[in-house]
Amino acid sequence: MTAQITTVSAYAAPSAKAPLERTTIPRRPVGEFDVLIDIKFAGICHSDIHQARDGWGEGIFPMVPGHEIAGIVTEVGPGVTKFAVGDRAGVGCMVDSCRECDNCKAGLEQYCAKGNVGTYNALDKNGEPTYGGYSTHIVVDENYTVGIPEGLALDEAAPLLCAGITTYSPLKHWNAGPGKKVAVLGMGGLGHMGVKIAHALGAEVTVLSQSLRKREDGLKLGADHYYTTSDPKTFEELAGTFDIILSTVSAPLDFGAFLSLLKTDGALVNVGAPEEPISLNLFSVIAGRKSLSGSGIGGIQETQEMLDFCAEHGLGAEIELIEASQINEAYERVLASDVRYRFVIDTATI
Repeated sequence: MTAQITTVSAYAAPSAKAPLERTTIPRRPVGEFDVLIDIKFAGICHSDIHQARDGWGEGIFPMVPGHEIAGIVTEVGPGVTKFAVGDRAGVGCMVDSCRECDNCKAGLEQYCAKGNVGTYNALDKNGEPTYGGYSTHIVVDENYTVGIPEGLALDEAAPLLCAGITTYSPLKHWNAGPGKKVAVLGMGGLGHMGVKIAHALGAEVTVLSQSLRKREDGLKLGADHYYTTSDPKTFEELAGTFDIILSTVSAPLDFGAFLSLLKTDGALVNVGAPEEPISLNLFSVIAGRKSLSGSGIGGIQETQEMLDFCAEHGLGAEIELIEASQINEAYERVLASDVRYRFVIDTATI
């Protein structure tokens, strides 16, 4: 890599709903506070599919998805103090924010009042489109880069940059831990990490899933109980049980039914993002002083905290490693819930 803007290999969606294909993209030169990362692995998040297929609104194409990035630092700018060449580094869902608003100053860059800059499908401060991790290299400001502890394998660490922090942040915020009953709704890429993290935090963990086919996996990953939501008896048996329900699903739900499973002052926290709007009878919330809430990823400091926590407890993601040529097939398998539990791209194959 030189100090000039260069091109790197990548996989991109050329237009909405089009299959991803191999291409090249520009990467900016390494600036004073930038690090250049040789990407080794990139996770496939359901949100990649939503955005590549324009499910959340008008996207920027060509689009290079990928915000679960793990690699090795190969160059640093002259002002960089947090990383050195050879360090293991990760990049999550954002690569910049205003740095001036109250949220940014509080370490809540994910809630930047002016809007954070997404790792892909966004415009940077120069008005240039950002491109994500389905590529061989990325240049990122050191302040939006995290260190990956030695205790985590890079391929299993990549999904933690979204699936890990997206579940860790609300579990910490709503005080999951000893004495708390936590239900994880959905046993997929996010849900399986929610189970692992909630268990490691000391909570009593229940999985709520459409079927029992992943029951053995759920119990092995740390769940104490496993119920199917397709059985009406589940809602009778578990009424008023949980302090926290972490919903990781991206499909519309009967929120009233799930709110009935909460204790007084319990919270149903959404980290999945359905494309369709929902309807809700507010008496489901009023009865029991319950909360219907949402949570988005985590700040940079909290993401580092999550990685350190996962390394301490041996919590890598359960992954299926694929070659770049299998990305489109992997997308279809994610939509069919045919993955246990996160596809990770070996970027050496791009």
